[in-house]
Amino acid sequence: MLALALDTTTRAGSAAVVRDGVILLEHAGDPAITHGQRLPRDLMRLLDEAGIRLADVDIFAVAAGPGSFTGLRVGIATAQGLAMAAGRRIVPVPTLEALARAGRNGVSRVAPWMDAQRGEVFAAVYAADGATVEIEASSETPERTLDRWPQPLAVEPMQLVGDGAIRYREIVERRVPAAVIVDPVPPLAGFIGMIASQCPQRGVLPHAVVPIYVRRSDAELARSRRNAATS
Repeated sequence: MLALALDTTTRAGSAAVVRDGVILLEHAGDPAITHGQRLPRDLMRLLDEAGIRLADVDIFAVAAGPGSFTGLRVGIATAQGLAMAAGRRIVPVPTLEALARAGRNGVSRVAPWMDAQRGEVFAAVYAADGATVEIEASSETPERTLDRWPQPLAVEPMQLVGDGAIRYREIVERRVPAAVIVDPVPPLAGFIGMIASQCPQRGVLPHAVVPIYVRRSDAELARSRRNAATS
């Protein structure tokens, strides 16, 4: 199975071609250029370098969030357009799951932490397989995130992966001394493509892809504040 995978949840993002669970080619994006400016041109260049036509792709995969609201919309819309043109399905992959897959070592739990801005992190906890969710996704401060964890997790070995873990390294190392922080964060598109190749049954029609936001957008929060002020 040939998968074309895309991640636009971070500033740089990435794209990859994966065949039968093996990454054939992966490119990280240029963080100085917005996703809207470089997609889908980057994907077409990736296919050219891999010697693959769009019609050869069996399934598309995209990071479904959480992450940058604008990046999510651009990435999902791009994947939808390409999948519709090719008559294929899309596997939407939670970004935290892709991070867990990237950070797993097969021995200890893995906790993906994404920088959610506003002093918060998008976080979850997965089993050592990087696939089984033990603590569902949340968007809270690093301290509150750790407060939600059962006490044994604070003393057991654990892999933390993501720009949130790196940004709040001092808090993590103080509160979870047995944690190992994966640095740098690897590109995610390859792992997204691997998940799609292994779980094609997750594929949905292009219009059925639903973003995973975890929390409300800045616009929604501002609207709620305005409504509260005028009520």
